[in-house]
Amino acid sequence: MRVLGVDPGLTRCGVGVVEGVAGRPLTMLGVGVVRTSSDAELGDRLVAVERGIEAWLDEYSPGYVAVERVFAQHNVRTVMGTAQASAIAMLCAARRGIPVALHTPSEVKAAVTGSGRAEKAQVGAMVTRLLRLDAPPKPADAADALALAICHIWRAPAQNRLQQAVAAHRTPSASHRQATPGISRTPGAPGTSGTALAPGASGAPRTSGAPRAPRTLKGRTA
Repeated sequence: MRVLGVDPGLTRCGVGVVEGVAGRPLTMLGVGVVRTSSDAELGDRLVAVERGIEAWLDEYSPGYVAVERVFAQHNVRTVMGTAQASAIAMLCAARRGIPVALHTPSEVKAAVTGSGRAEKAQVGAMVTRLLRLDAPPKPADAADALALAICHIWRAPAQNRLQQAVAAHRTPSASHRQATPGISRTPGAPGTSGTALAPGASGAPRTSGAPRAPRTLKGRTA
């Protein structure tokens, strides 16, 4: 599994590519930052982010893209820029038909360090250890992008099994759909109720032809 992790941002958009499977050593294929100038127009900055992510997609051809889920902050301007860069990353992936996964910062921290409240320095140290790097990637946005990719590689199998279980639970089996609740009845002739006959009963209808013979009383004479 090859995953492109994206830590969205307008000024610095962290990107990192990790390859591997859960339970085995992972390999970093590339890490970096897509930068834009804060003095440039918003439209130009978004175009620059798009071109940067497209270049990474062209070079590494990942099978998945993991993007940090935007969460509320006090600085609305920062949230808006992060959300816009996140949308660009998802757009670039969707345009190529690449599945996109969103992971919260707490989810990524818990997956990489074991604590959802870990500091950035702890995340960088664990990323360095897990990928067997000589030093933590700089800036922190680059390390966060690698952490996103690692998180998705480790959690994707469990999420897929959960989704399959939910889908199977929501979709009844063919035999269950065909079963009709209530009393089982045996189809009868047209116009009849179709109720099943009791065991041993004759299926031939009673005839209304000749009358019954009168009973003869023993010991009496006419």
